Amino acid sequence: MHLPATDRPPRVLHLTQPVDGGVARVVTDLARAQLAAGLHVTVACPDSPLTTTLGALGADVRAWSATRAPGPTLVREVRLLARLIEDARPDLVHAHSAKAGLAGRLAVRGRIPTVFQPHAWSFEAVGGTTAALALNWERRGARWASRVVCVSEAERLTGVRAGIRGRYTVIPNGIDPERFGPAPAGPVRAELLPDLPAEAPLVVCVGRLCRQKGQDVLLRAWASVAERVPGARLVLVGDGPDAGPLRARAPRSVVFAGAVADAAPWYRAADLVVLPSRWEGMALAPLEAMACGRPVVVTEVDGARESMPPSLAPHCLVPPRDPARLATAVTELLRDPLLRESLGHQGRRHVLTTHDVRHTAETVAEVYRDLIDRPVPTQSRESIHS
Repeated sequence: MHLPATDRPPRVLHLTQPVDGGVARVVTDLARAQLAAGLHVTVACPDSPLTTTLGALGADVRAWSATRAPGPTLVREVRLLARLIEDARPDLVHAHSAKAGLAGRLAVRGRIPTVFQPHAWSFEAVGGTTAALALNWERRGARWASRVVCVSEAERLTGVRAGIRGRYTVIPNGIDPERFGPAPAGPVRAELLPDLPAEAPLVVCVGRLCRQKGQDVLLRAWASVAERVPGARLVLVGDGPDAGPLRARAPRSVVFAGAVADAAPWYRAADLVVLPSRWEGMALAPLEAMACGRPVVVTEVDGARESMPPSLAPHCLVPPRDPARLATAVTELLRDPLLRESLGHQGRRHVLTTHDVRHTAETVAEVYRDLIDRPVPTQSRESIHS
């Protein structure tokens, strides 16, 4: 396996599957920062809109044909990846999420420094025998990770309690404060939802339409909300495997916006942003919404409490899989505009001081410096946006 040379910048290979949602945003933000800092950045992922985005940034994008979940094609995918890694000659591999973490560690097997970032543990996403198999792999695969990067202390503790012995580093997710900022709701709402009355209370949920994100729980809660808050509307922003079933059960007061390239306008249009996830590491959508000055209601899964100031927790955290508690929290906030405004201001201040993506990128660079045998440059606080 390739050893680092001293006459060129460090070479980093990001490996990702999935290629959408929060994982794609994390990879994009890291690639942008690392390219600005002078690293040679390669990204291996399936062909998707992400490849276009990364190519435009200047990353060396390599096609890696892989399914989203482990299956009968895994052996072929690992072989393809091993050849790709030999050709790219990285000094360090950074594998994002369960599937890429599985294939990447099998391909490398510790022969070069490997960072594994689960972005929520795989065994939380499944049950029964599948969960046991996933947990067994994570325990065995930890020996091939030079560092396990968790996005919250809660995610790290979940791994430790599950018996995954690794060298952990916690690096909270970050958002781009120049991309996500407050703006008056009225003009944005009129553009996005021209038929919606200006006074209608608007709740927005941004996320892949899938079991993890819990939109089915939100729809079960929504009947109570709509009854108690006349005229309220709910917008589900995103697409995914559960789109059909969700549409089939949704009342007329629910709008499906589909997948969007930029969720910021939807956050700004909202009176309240909700993410009723079943599990997370630390979700990006609440951070983005708070950066836009909007209050949030989220389920208390890994990373949720760490993503907000303590003053928001009594109003904004609810148990997962509990439609009644979710409906109560949403209803109370929709009925109290002054409280929503206060929570929005508090959330924005917290995100700007604690979850700036520039700090995230700098901390990741520190991990890289610790794992490879020569300095890794750090971008300036301005260069990430260049």
